[in-house]
Amino acid sequence: MKKGLKIIASISICPFCLLINIHTIAQCLQYPSSPKLPVADTIFGKVVVDEYRWLEDVHEEQTQGWLKMQADFSEMVINKIAGRDRLIKEFQQLDSLNKESIPYIMRKGDRYFYRKTLPGENVGKLYYRQGKEGEEILIFDPNAHTENNKQITYRFSPCENGKKVALSIAEAGNADICLVKIMDVETKKFDQDSLYPVLFSIDSWTPDSHAIIYKETQTDDPSSTLLFQDLKVKYHRLGTPEKEDKTLLSGLTHPNLGMDNTEYPLVGYSADDKYLIATFYQGQYQKTFYAPSGEIDKKHIQWLPLLGTEEQAKDAFIRNDSVYFLTRRDAPNYKLVVRPLQALDHFERVIVPEGWDAIQWLAISKDYLFITKTDGINTTIDQYHFTTNTLQPVNLPFSGSAWIQPFDKETNDSFLNLISWKQPGVRYDYSPTNLTMQLSRFNNIPNYPGLDALVVEEVEAKSHDGTMVPLSIVYNKNIERNGNNVAYLTGYGSYGSSMSPYFDLLKLPLLNNGVIVAIAHVRGGGEKGHSWHMGGFKSTKPNTWKDFIACAEYLVEHNYSSPKNIIGEGTSAGGIMIGRAMTERPELFAVAINNVPVSNPLRGENRPNGLLDSKEFGSAKDSVEALGLIEMDTYLHIDEDKSYPAVLAVTGVNDTRVPFWQPGKLVAKMQALSGQQNPVLLLVNYDSGHWSEEKSVQFRNYANVFAFALWQAGHTDFSPQ
Repeated sequence: MKKGLKIIASISICPFCLLINIHTIAQCLQYPSSPKLPVADTIFGKVVVDEYRWLEDVHEEQTQGWLKMQADFSEMVINKIAGRDRLIKEFQQLDSLNKESIPYIMRKGDRYFYRKTLPGENVGKLYYRQGKEGEEILIFDPNAHTENNKQITYRFSPCENGKKVALSIAEAGNADICLVKIMDVETKKFDQDSLYPVLFSIDSWTPDSHAIIYKETQTDDPSSTLLFQDLKVKYHRLGTPEKEDKTLLSGLTHPNLGMDNTEYPLVGYSADDKYLIATFYQGQYQKTFYAPSGEIDKKHIQWLPLLGTEEQAKDAFIRNDSVYFLTRRDAPNYKLVVRPLQALDHFERVIVPEGWDAIQWLAISKDYLFITKTDGINTTIDQYHFTTNTLQPVNLPFSGSAWIQPFDKETNDSFLNLISWKQPGVRYDYSPTNLTMQLSRFNNIPNYPGLDALVVEEVEAKSHDGTMVPLSIVYNKNIERNGNNVAYLTGYGSYGSSMSPYFDLLKLPLLNNGVIVAIAHVRGGGEKGHSWHMGGFKSTKPNTWKDFIACAEYLVEHNYSSPKNIIGEGTSAGGIMIGRAMTERPELFAVAINNVPVSNPLRGENRPNGLLDSKEFGSAKDSVEALGLIEMDTYLHIDEDKSYPAVLAVTGVNDTRVPFWQPGKLVAKMQALSGQQNPVLLLVNYDSGHWSEEKSVQFRNYANVFAFALWQAGHTDFSPQ
């Protein structure tokens, strides 16, 4: 950062301009000053100029001042949009219709642990019941543990006997860096144990309930590039000092395992608790080791190889001295195989061969293995009986996303969960022995308005190379397909992560107000198996945004919407998708919502998890991958001579995944364009990170985003006052 740099505040807007055509309003906005201080890099012979590199100095006073002015400016503009406050009230009204929200339940012993959020509550409280019909007992109220008015969020993990619960507590939306405390369930008091900094949550409890396994970070600075490097999996016996905790797995302590400093390690137990299983990923491939569980108390664990990267495996577990795992070796959609531990290199049996539907994940109970598959959109489940070696389909009540959650490894008791684009989540008690299900005691089906009027269409759009891209379209049956509807098109397309059907309550006000919601299942995701992921990976990443463009064109060609009415949205790694879609086809979108976006991937390795992400997008240190990063970089593709859609970039100050300078640099560059005819804003959330679990933060953030987007897309209920 150059000394003496002064940022002059210039935050004003002509009241008359708010009444004129939305496509000329940018000419009346006087954005905060963003000085250009060009830095030129030569990347393998290609000169790249970065005019706003100074924004990467996140702790500098000038950078923080610039960020605050952008935040105030965006708030001033958005506060003038009619309909924004009404959206917040609609969110609150919908929230009041759900008598209780219980997203996840864990059973330990006969105790059911769950976090329940009531209408009006910002963050849920932790409860348990002794048996399904037992009295509900409050264990932890986060509101009683706040200091200096800082809202806390948390994750919970009860021990195996249900007498203790580990709470991973975070502040101000910084959900990656946690303080772990141990609570006694009977007394509701914290023990003396206190672990910090812990990444995300604990990995597991030991079977005897006397110790936990967790990942320690080497820094608690959310902006440090060291945050996700050299992670240590550690072992803590309750009641002992933290400094005595033993490292079970890390690249520093176990160099013989071939880990580097960017690996994400995990340590847990086998299905029968007989073995420890250690896993870490090297790019697309997983390495797995094992050791007798009794070695956890020895000075050094002798890890034995279980599965190497050549197996291309995932979801490996050990049961009765055999390892079961999914592999994409000679099977891009995965197959399920089993090997005996005593003959790992000599014998393999295929349980489920590769099919048209890609296998996504596995779950295990006492006698059954549950195999979840996808046809690209909807999921199906098969169950395999370990003793009889029989495979049976699970008959699902409706199509959508389904998953089975076994309670433990000693019984077959399970939940069957179902959700779809237009159906809120339903929870069943499921018996795999009888193939029967009934609504669970913990099920709750809110009566939301407008659900009966929703229509879902699953179609395919032809992309630039002829590939057919799945596109899910949700809308109210009463709208006319006349090409004049506002459409909210979203997607992701990275890490092999699928956009599976889910019910998004915050989108319901859009649907009830005539907005079409569409989900593009672009390449880079996992909807059609590993090959779909590889179709939008590193050098093939352009397929991701070209698929998104094809989906937008489909909405136009089939009279769902028009370019002046299409809102494009991408979140996190989806920022590459929406950013490059709007730079390649600016005339196709009215608005581009860049939500906590990766906008400058060429500089991605300078963010906290950048080295991890380089395995997905590429490294600037590699001559081929660097050119791929330049191609997918939205910031570098902003053209001085073009005008782009209206842009709202969203950032959380406490974001450890995508720091604010990524969208910040994009906004600074676009605001300086002489020909930009549409507004460009940076929405800054000071009380969140990469996401937020707090309802008040969510309601405000999404109301701001939707109000701006609907205004710019021409929705008549949203215009500046």
